[in-house]
Amino acid sequence: MKVLYAIQGTGNGHLARALEIIPHLQDFCQCDILISGTQCDLELVYPVKYRLKGFSFIFGKSGGVDYWGTIKNFNLFRFIREIATLPVKDYDLVINDFEPISAWSCLFKRVRILGLSHQGSFLSENIPVPAEKDHLGNFILKNYAPVPVHLGFHFKAYAKNIYTPVIRSQVRACKVSESDYYTVYLPSFDDEHLIKILSHFPDTKWHLFSKHTKKSYQYDNISVNWISNNAFVEDMANAKGVLCGAGFETPAEALFLKKKLMVIPMKGQYEQQCNAAALEEMGVPVIKVLNESQYEKISNWLVSNGRVSVNYPDQTRSIVRRIFEMDVQRTLHKNSWLSGYKMTIERSRPGQVAI
Repeated sequence: MKVLYAIQGTGNGHLARALEIIPHLQDFCQCDILISGTQCDLELVYPVKYRLKGFSFIFGKSGGVDYWGTIKNFNLFRFIREIATLPVKDYDLVINDFEPISAWSCLFKRVRILGLSHQGSFLSENIPVPAEKDHLGNFILKNYAPVPVHLGFHFKAYAKNIYTPVIRSQVRACKVSESDYYTVYLPSFDDEHLIKILSHFPDTKWHLFSKHTKKSYQYDNISVNWISNNAFVEDMANAKGVLCGAGFETPAEALFLKKKLMVIPMKGQYEQQCNAAALEEMGVPVIKVLNESQYEKISNWLVSNGRVSVNYPDQTRSIVRRIFEMDVQRTLHKNSWLSGYKMTIERSRPGQVAI
């Protein structure tokens, strides 16, 4: 069986998960890899057959998405060309981790496709969502990479087709200890703003990992480090706690390592708002903005010893096996691509995760 595994390259979480999934896929099929997007720091150790620009959201420096940078980086004609020329018909199945080019290409060409992503879990009505609705964000999340059938990942197994996070072998193998510093990873803020906030706590040692510097330096009680996967994982494994964005993989890994955790969701990023709602429900403290108004909440977190207990077993092989046991054939619609798209929208309604 010939499979295309298509991975979103915005952020590191999708690639971190792929590092665990690919070896198992290779045991079950002939697997080619596609990556689209430009905002990741991880590199796969496996050959990548297709590297596409796709459509990446660019991180800003003030806590949210850089929409102007995103628009400038997006080329509609290239996007359409990549969809049209991607040879998805060469494959028996496409496995999609929130990757738009392969998703739209399969939709138009009526090729079998299965979603395997954190975003797939958002089709369930069981997951926590923010009290304040974001209809545009919800629409983008569910139609950015339209796939009719999903298996999803989330912080809890909220439904039968939602699994707990895929934790990297590197993280599972870590020797965990507790030093006297806190690991910080907030790539949507610039270093200057983070240093200003963290400096308010002079008795706390901060290890800040940054996308905005090429060399490491020290500023009083703050160590600023260029983001490196191995260094970051080791630092987190030995930290007293972790302060990070409300993405998926980093908070999941911090919870797995039994670290004290606080998260800050990106502004205007609905996925992170939903993640923050789920983490807050689990007992993880969440702050919506990073400014002087949050000093008291950060101080309380620093002196607390609260940790959230989770059980994240290694299910990766059984999940991959399930893919090849499923009747994915029914995702190939006999009518036009338009009726296939209507089915995608219908299954995007709450509670319609279906296998």
